[in-house]
Amino acid sequence: MATLALGALGAAAGSALLPAGLSILGTTLTGAAIGTQLGAMAGSMIDQALLGASGAGRSIEGPRLSELQITSSTEGAAIPRLYGRARLGGQLIWATNLEEEVVTEELGGGGKGMRTSPSVTQTDYRYYANFAIGLCEGEISGISRVWADGREIALADYTTRLYLGSDTQLLDALIEGKEGTNAAPAYRGLAYIVFDRLPLAEFGNRIPQLSFEVDRSVDDLSARIRGVVMIPGSGEFVYDTSEIKQRVGTITLRPENVHTKIGGTDWTVAVDQLQATLPNVESVSLVVSWFGSSLNAAECTLKPGVDRAEKTTTPRSWSVAGQTRSTAHLVSQVDGRPAYGGTPDDTSVINAITDLKTRGLNVVVSPFILMDVPSSNTLADPYSTASTQPAYPWRGRITVSPASGRVGTPDKSPAAVSAIDNFIGTAQVSHFAITGTSVAYSGPAEWSFRRMILHYAHLAKAAGGIDAFVLGSELRGLTQVRGAAQSYPMVAALVQLAADVRTVLGPSTKIVYAADWSEYFGHQPTDGSGDVTFHLDPLWSSPNIDAIGIDCYWPLSDWRDGSDHLDAQAGHVALTDLNYLIGNVSAGEGYDWYYASDADRAAQVRTSITDGLGKPWIYRYKDIRSWWTSQHYNRVNGIEQPTPTAWTPQSKPFWLMEVGCPAIDKGSNQPNVFVDPKSIESQ
Repeated sequence: MATLALGALGAAAGSALLPAGLSILGTTLTGAAIGTQLGAMAGSMIDQALLGASGAGRSIEGPRLSELQITSSTEGAAIPRLYGRARLGGQLIWATNLEEEVVTEELGGGGKGMRTSPSVTQTDYRYYANFAIGLCEGEISGISRVWADGREIALADYTTRLYLGSDTQLLDALIEGKEGTNAAPAYRGLAYIVFDRLPLAEFGNRIPQLSFEVDRSVDDLSARIRGVVMIPGSGEFVYDTSEIKQRVGTITLRPENVHTKIGGTDWTVAVDQLQATLPNVESVSLVVSWFGSSLNAAECTLKPGVDRAEKTTTPRSWSVAGQTRSTAHLVSQVDGRPAYGGTPDDTSVINAITDLKTRGLNVVVSPFILMDVPSSNTLADPYSTASTQPAYPWRGRITVSPASGRVGTPDKSPAAVSAIDNFIGTAQVSHFAITGTSVAYSGPAEWSFRRMILHYAHLAKAAGGIDAFVLGSELRGLTQVRGAAQSYPMVAALVQLAADVRTVLGPSTKIVYAADWSEYFGHQPTDGSGDVTFHLDPLWSSPNIDAIGIDCYWPLSDWRDGSDHLDAQAGHVALTDLNYLIGNVSAGEGYDWYYASDADRAAQVRTSITDGLGKPWIYRYKDIRSWWTSQHYNRVNGIEQPTPTAWTPQSKPFWLMEVGCPAIDKGSNQPNVFVDPKSIESQ
């Protein structure tokens, strides 16, 4: 009785206090409906108390909505036009009345002896909503995240269907089923999402205030990209397709590789978004990292690492190249946190390869060196008299010690060859064995470059094979080290390693070395000798190398603030002028001129690139065409040799293994620099 009486009073009070009702996501709840709900809840509690005191059986009734109709949405609201990524609220474009589900449950009754406790019947009401939210003009790439009443939710927990807004999209089955055949539009050209029986209990029995992080490509760039590099290359289970959890304490499990509400592991979410954003992508280069210990090649070891020594994971423990968490390298720390993620677990790598192939993507495996040299190190610097090496340096700085050009350098001596041999190691193909998807090693107890490369070659084979394999990347400080008689021991080692990888992976797998953009075209030592050596030509001409690989980060501009600088004076209007940037792909710095010093760069004092023998292209890292179409003649003491190198002009394609630019003001001036506070390379 009290339920009815107070419900009626609540309706009257709600109408008086909220004559316009409340509008949520374009849906209006009347004041009477809100008042009825609150009054009925209070009356129900009174009724239950009175009935319980009489000893009679009790019926407990949960809150119930008096109105199931969604009364309105905003008419005439503008449809957003999205560029890139933004968080949008959307508009309610279709809905049915709320669905009510009645659930009755017997909670008590009976007892011992003469007295019995009254029976209790609990009746609850559950509500579900069917509705569609219009987002923006199509066609979008997808939705990254969703919030309900300001709290992020996982769409995977609900039944939803997303329509990207194409001009050919079909009518949603739920809408058609509710409205009838040919009785509702397909909303072509509009991106929208349908919620099918959304449970409303967790949202206060109402449709929540929803917002969506929506992605939409702004030009045709996304359709033109064919290959991507998958980084970071570190993270113990970052590439796994199944969830791995860390055990914290005795009962708590914390996900290692699930960090979104979208549903699925980080890998699955990332590759799903990749394919949605770049619909024509064909190839993924999977980067996997081991950790280098020193810039001195004679001392440098390469070893898989973990981010924490004490960690228990389930359902699988970390393992790489036969190492467990207790035997692997422990990554150093910065401010109490690991400087890097650990090496991706071997099983994770195989799972990632398998998943990429299942998706129809070509797979490139790229072993990578991260230098774990903390600022607290006591290692002598090959490039200076400092007693410590710079913190977390670029792998391209690994070289002999002292470095070439410094007093006492072993460069051009047998000692240089010995240092390179230490870095390369002696692991052989015969030292590795594949059992199922595991790779075992039985060779010398060394942590060398050959062991790393051959391990991943065998792991790729265990995964059923791949499309391409990278021998390493940007090892400029090593490939330019000379032995006796103008020999380059690191290059010779790469030639042999390419042959060994070919033995493992067979003729159908492409093999490439990814040279730095300042490395691929030749070695011009600054020792005044006049030597010019196409030092990588033995590698480029090897029958086991399929392409000339370049990590391409050369400058595309030389823009300064204001208008008082050379490029503005030359008539270029702005740094954002696409023709200006395109023109500098094969012009400007690195083609027409260079800066001889940092002081010259600051003052824009440009030195022209010339050559007394009429071949300036040998000094131009941007002049790919001339390099590719010409025979190569080494120079010794400035004298061009009569016999060309083994390079055959136009014999192999170029592969740009990496292309990038920092997304900052004037980033195109120096695309090779980046921000990393822990690293000496940060700029």
